[in-house]
Amino acid sequence: MKKLFFLLAAFLLFTQGKAQILEPVKWKTSIEKKSDSNYLLVFDAVIEKEWHMYSQFTADGGSLPLEVIFKNENAAYKLIGKTKEGKTKTVFNDVFGVNETFFEGKAHLTQEVSILNPKLKTIEATLNYQVCKQSCINSEKKFTFTLPVEKAAAVSAVVDTVKVDSIPVSTKEVAETTAPQIEKTEVEKPKEEPKKGLWTIFFLAFLGGFAALLTPCVFPMIPMTVSFFTKQSKTPAQGKRNAIIYGISIIAIYVILGLLVTGIFGADALNALSTNVWFNIVFFILLLVFAASFLGAFEIMLPHSWANKVDRQADRGGIVGILFMALALAIVSFSCTGPIVGTLLVQAASKGGIAPIVGMLGFSSALALPFMLFAMFPSWLHSLPKSGGWLNTVKVFLGFLELALAFKFLSNADLVLQLHLLEREVFLAIWIAIFGTLAFYLFGKITMPHDSPLSHISVGRLSIGLLVLTFTIYMIPGLWGAPLKLINAFPPPMEYSESPFGIGGSHATATATVLPSGAKSGPHGITVFDDYEKGLAYAKSVNKPILLDFTGFACVNCRKMENNVWSEENIKSILKNDVVLISLYVDDKRDLPKSEQFVSKSTGESIETIGDKWTDFMISKYQTNTQPLYVLTDLEGNSLNVETPTTSYDPDVMLYQKWLKTGIANFKN
Repeated sequence: MKKLFFLLAAFLLFTQGKAQILEPVKWKTSIEKKSDSNYLLVFDAVIEKEWHMYSQFTADGGSLPLEVIFKNENAAYKLIGKTKEGKTKTVFNDVFGVNETFFEGKAHLTQEVSILNPKLKTIEATLNYQVCKQSCINSEKKFTFTLPVEKAAAVSAVVDTVKVDSIPVSTKEVAETTAPQIEKTEVEKPKEEPKKGLWTIFFLAFLGGFAALLTPCVFPMIPMTVSFFTKQSKTPAQGKRNAIIYGISIIAIYVILGLLVTGIFGADALNALSTNVWFNIVFFILLLVFAASFLGAFEIMLPHSWANKVDRQADRGGIVGILFMALALAIVSFSCTGPIVGTLLVQAASKGGIAPIVGMLGFSSALALPFMLFAMFPSWLHSLPKSGGWLNTVKVFLGFLELALAFKFLSNADLVLQLHLLEREVFLAIWIAIFGTLAFYLFGKITMPHDSPLSHISVGRLSIGLLVLTFTIYMIPGLWGAPLKLINAFPPPMEYSESPFGIGGSHATATATVLPSGAKSGPHGITVFDDYEKGLAYAKSVNKPILLDFTGFACVNCRKMENNVWSEENIKSILKNDVVLISLYVDDKRDLPKSEQFVSKSTGESIETIGDKWTDFMISKYQTNTQPLYVLTDLEGNSLNVETPTTSYDPDVMLYQKWLKTGIANFKN
């Protein structure tokens, strides 16, 4: 009877699992001739509804980015620039704490190549990508582009092999499943559209321009400039016209700066650089310099000769003179506006595209608008507060913000390199020190080099000081494991920590216990194995069922299950006490030892990495290619849940608990 039970379970697992081999992305490729030696390789994909595929330029620390690999490039041909993408979306992922860029519905990729060898007939390309819905699939697809012969029309690419999480599919099978799309389906090329995040960039840049306006280099120039226009203009109308031209000139100067940055580095290159380790380190150093300048260590100034030459041109009058007046403002105020402009360009660079232009438009609009309005309505000048020490306070305040932001870029680099030099506690300690010192400064307990003597503090300064102090106190529990949801996107994630599960309480007790050989402390202090054989041996020694967790480092729904379902006390208790948890990472890129590498019997693929090994195990035994995947098994590897042998992402805690208890009960029986 027991054998019949397991045969039935295996049959149900096989029949249900077969339907779970998913391929939500269908590809169509083509090649276009641009010149005698240059060709454009085109990848078009149709993505099933509710699924999304990640871009090459999605941020580090999140889901896996698309990787485009060309075989033997620079030998018979060379690539012209980086692979370009069509329409994408960028959305903040609160699980990983980064902005993720992805395709929905359709994907369009193009790569220009220049042929070096006239005898070249084909170009081979491989796409590695992650596609997610409620579960995630890591896929690899190989394409062969056949170069057109003489006057032949663009030739569709022939797909040689397809590998989905190490599943090989023969050419014949691919032809049967994809030929209709290749021959008949024309995928409309998406038009390039601005990302939704551009409005956010504009708004933040506008606030940056307003902050620059309140610095000692800019604010005193408002009444001086307005007086110049009102006195030099023959009529009020002429004064207003000149003020408007002056404001437009300021905007034009900064927008041109954004255009230059985008033009020099390239729209796509900026985004690609933003995920680079050295790029983040350079930005960290740059922001440290800006912060030191604002705090009074030195001033970043352009050569005085530039300002003198521009001033002489401003005396010419007319529209040309007004334009040079605007340029003079930009040069003279650079010591205050330069660090803000630099920071804004750094932030905009992380978005890529036209973000630097949009950022400069927002910044310059906020900077120019007051000059225009006060020139048009001179009587408003009486309502302006007088210049004084408060302007330097604004500058110092901005310096502290620059300093705090700098460590975010250093944290990005540390996370990518996995050096663990700037773990969560260290990062928070630095921020607590920075904002705590800022609070003392606002309360008048600390002064900076350019501060005026302070006999008392204003109500406004006191109020801001109290807010900063409150924020500082709010961060302190984060040193002991508090989640700090208000600033979740800034510090490193909880698991990137000296004490990933907090200090004190149940988490500390869990991590303080002696772990079995080969185990580690996982989410919420749960003991977890990352090697199947070691976990199985331990399960046999304690006679407990096994919970197989097929997961991924870049699997967002895996993290959601761990954060929102495993964290519930009733689930956490089961995972700690009633099962042996084995988490197998299918995207672990570490190479297996040569002696452990093999060719899969079920797929025929070479298994070379740890991730390949667990992927092959998942597919060959459970006939599925999605993560997360949970399987409750006995000590012989048989599924304990007959009706639902496996389960995946499901935020319903009660259903997940019922599934666990059913399997555990079957194990005991």
